[in-house]
Amino acid sequence: MAARLAEEGLLSDERFAEILVRSRRERGHGPLRIAKELEEKGLTQDAIERWVDPRSRDWVAQASRVRRRKFGARPPKDYAERARQARFLQYRGFTFDQIKRALKEAGED
Repeated sequence: MAARLAEEGLLSDERFAEILVRSRRERGHGPLRIAKELEEKGLTQDAIERWVDPRSRDWVAQASRVRRRKFGARPPKDYAERARQARFLQYRGFTFDQIKRALKEAGED
């Protein structure tokens, strides 16, 4: 059954990856969490790298949006608040560099 669906173009890793990445981005997930989920679903490392590039500047913007949606536009007021926001973004699947840049952008607003 799965082979027939794949032949007809109704089932493909590429389409699945595209849909999953878009869905998880809309939920505010970062590249590490999305890549892990794709890996758990059985996609190859090559396919994962095609759809999730953690070096993309878009992920920093995504981390900033997620931070702003959860904590508001104001930057963290102290170290404890900054650490709390960083832990939240880390849980969402963003890299250390993306988190650092998102928090830096928050301080520049």
